[in-house]
Amino acid sequence: MSRRLLLSLVVVAALLLPAVSTLAQNDEFVFGLVFVGPRNDHGWSEAHYTAGRYVEEHIPGARMVFFESLNAADAPETTLEQVVDEMVGEGAQIIFTTSDDFEEDTAAVAEKYPDIIFVSVSGDDVLAGTAPENLSNIMGIMEYGKQIAGCAAALATETGGIGYLGPLINAETRRLAASVYLGARYCYEHYRGLDPDDLTFTVTWIGFWFNIPTVTLDPTEESRRFIDNGADVVISGIDTTEALVVAGQRAAAGEAVWGIPYDYKNACGEAEDICLGVPYFNWGPAYVDMIQAVRNGEYTQVWDWNGPYWDDINDVDRSAVGWVNGNGLTEEHAAQLDEFIAMLAETAPEQITKDNIDEPGQQIGLWVGPLNLQNGTVLAADGEIVPPSAVWYLEQLLEGMTGSSTAE
Repeated sequence: MSRRLLLSLVVVAALLLPAVSTLAQNDEFVFGLVFVGPRNDHGWSEAHYTAGRYVEEHIPGARMVFFESLNAADAPETTLEQVVDEMVGEGAQIIFTTSDDFEEDTAAVAEKYPDIIFVSVSGDDVLAGTAPENLSNIMGIMEYGKQIAGCAAALATETGGIGYLGPLINAETRRLAASVYLGARYCYEHYRGLDPDDLTFTVTWIGFWFNIPTVTLDPTEESRRFIDNGADVVISGIDTTEALVVAGQRAAAGEAVWGIPYDYKNACGEAEDICLGVPYFNWGPAYVDMIQAVRNGEYTQVWDWNGPYWDDINDVDRSAVGWVNGNGLTEEHAAQLDEFIAMLAETAPEQITKDNIDEPGQQIGLWVGPLNLQNGTVLAADGEIVPPSAVWYLEQLLEGMTGSSTAE
């Protein structure tokens, strides 16, 4: 196996007393992160890498080891088990596998290493009751961030055309795309005073979380296609920034178009002037909580779906999900977006767990009826709240969205 496991260095000042140096070495705690993409993708994997550095800054003695780009294209002969074997050999006591692409294999390696704690990010093994005790799941309630993104798109669009660049098709990607749609419809009607049925919301799935030549659709070409077909806002649901880059190129050529990236707080940097903003994950606080629990001998299995800290959704120490306004928003639109975010906060649970996911009244923003699935099946009657479990396991896109609900 080609070695791409990179170790972070713990720098110890030369003037520290010997007793203090010994204590720091004895207190070293190694944790592992496995990324599906490169750590500098300006998207999903970089958000996790940033969280690993956050842990090192906030837990004395914590040391990250990581493996990047574990996927069939970049590491075709490398298995998750091989990566975990090496991390365990380096002393890792908890390992975060940061893609649903790793979910099945994570459960298998957790059985192999019952004394190591594993966290399968975005998975549902614990919720489904199939996880070994040393395996937990965490996810951010990005449905809020996506609703904010949809609102920003509806405020900006002049053509009424929105293109959503999706990865592969599963329950997670369906519910996130649908959340964008809900936010767009609401703000198109309530802030623009326009008929939400006039919005064109098209979803194209490329087939994976990022571009793999000859395997996936080309996200650059699909982003161009959205604009060629009349969309003036292109929103990314994939791990990388092609949608925003293309929007920036078209804007530089004189077209009135905007883009919204995903996952990573600083993603707007690819095309700042026409970026409307970015919904992003802030994994650091959840990572710190999990690692501290393991380090203190207090680990218990969890399935945590963590929401924004609504007093300040960009609080780096408290909020699991955030939104950063982009330069493409006008002052008026930014004020309207603040109002929209405040509205979402009014009904928001702080955290959804396996123990309360089906409690009555848990409302995730605009997930309230009347809502139909794409085939016309009623998802929620007028005024009825869609339970978080039904959002999590969304079976189809929503009525009014254009695009496939399944890969078949």
